[in-house]
Amino acid sequence: MTTDNFIINFDDPILITGSNGFIGTRVVKTLLDYGFSNLRCFIRSSRNLKTLSRAINSSNKVKIEFVSGNLLSLEDCKKATEGVALILHLAAGIEKSFSGAFMNSVVTTKNLLETIIGSKDLKRFLNVSSFSVYSNAKIKRGKLLDESCEVESKPQERGEAYCFGKIKQDETVLEYSKKYNIPFVIVRPGYVIGPGKKSIPPYVGIDTFGFFLHLGGRNKIPLSYIDNCAEAIVLASIKKGVNGQIFNIVDDNLPSSRKFLKMYKKNVGHFNSIYIPYSAFYIFCYFWEQYSKWSNGQLPPAFNRKRCSAVWKGNEYSNQKLKNLLGWKPKVSIDKALDNYFEYQRKVLL
Repeated sequence: MTTDNFIINFDDPILITGSNGFIGTRVVKTLLDYGFSNLRCFIRSSRNLKTLSRAINSSNKVKIEFVSGNLLSLEDCKKATEGVALILHLAAGIEKSFSGAFMNSVVTTKNLLETIIGSKDLKRFLNVSSFSVYSNAKIKRGKLLDESCEVESKPQERGEAYCFGKIKQDETVLEYSKKYNIPFVIVRPGYVIGPGKKSIPPYVGIDTFGFFLHLGGRNKIPLSYIDNCAEAIVLASIKKGVNGQIFNIVDDNLPSSRKFLKMYKKNVGHFNSIYIPYSAFYIFCYFWEQYSKWSNGQLPPAFNRKRCSAVWKGNEYSNQKLKNLLGWKPKVSIDKALDNYFEYQRKVLL
C-alpha cells in the first residue's frame, strides 16, 4: 500500500481522541493495519485500556504515545495537538444533561480547534458526529435520508442532550473552518453495533413503562458494524480531495426493525414486546407534550413529536457517497455483523 492517494505519510503524527472508546479502539487498530506508525492516543481514563493495548500490541515497529488529560483543559489540548498532521476527534459527551453534553462535546471541540489555528502541520480535522443530528420532519415516510438532509433546527426540543451536543459540535467545526480555514471532514455514523455494544438500537423501540415498546415496525435500521465504521472513519480522514465533506456511515442490506427484533429474540433471548404503530405513538407524544406544557414541566417532555419523527418515522439510508468518494465498502456483511453482535449479547446476558 502507498500513500499516493492520502493526505499524510505513514510516519506522520496522528492524534486520536477517545482512543480507548468503543469506536476509538477499533479506529486505532485500523490505522495500524493501514500502516500508520506514529499515533498519539489521547485518553481521559483507564477505561477499556486492555482492548486498546491488544490492538496496539498486535502491530510492530510503531510509535505509540499515550497522552492523559482532559479536553476541557486548553493546556492539555495544546500538548495533544502539537505537531500533529491529522486529528481524529472521537471523544464526545454522553451525559444526559444538556450542560454536560455541551461541555464535553462542544467546549472540548472548541479547545482542540483553538490550538490548531494557523497550524502549518495539520492536514485535516476529522469530527465524528452522529445520525442523531438529522431531522426528517420534512421527509416523507420511507424516503431517503442522506447527507443533504436538514439538521434539527431546535435540538433542545427533542429532549436529547446527546443530539443537542452533537449538533452544536458540528456547528463549532463549521464555524472555525470558515473563520480560520481549518481543513475538516465530518462523519455521521448510524447506530454502531459489535462486541462491546450492549444495548438494543433505539430505532427498534424503547424499554419503558415496564415492558418493551416495539416502535420501528418495517422501518430500516441505520446500522454500522464496528469494523466497517472504523474503516470509513479512517478513509474519511486520510483520502485526498474530500475536505469540507460530510459522510453518513451505514452498512449495506440494512434489516427492518421487525426483522431485527425477531432475530434478537431468537438468537439472544425472548422477551415480551408490544408493537405500537408510528401514527399512534406520534399522537401519544402530542398529548404528552401538551400535558408537559400544562403542568409547567412537572412532567418532562421526554416523549415528543420531534424525537418520534427523527427515530421512528422510517427512512431509507444510503452509503453511496462513502463508496463514490472514498472507495469504501463494508468488509463485514450485515449477516456476519448481526451474528457477532448477537453472540456478544448472549455472553453479556449469561
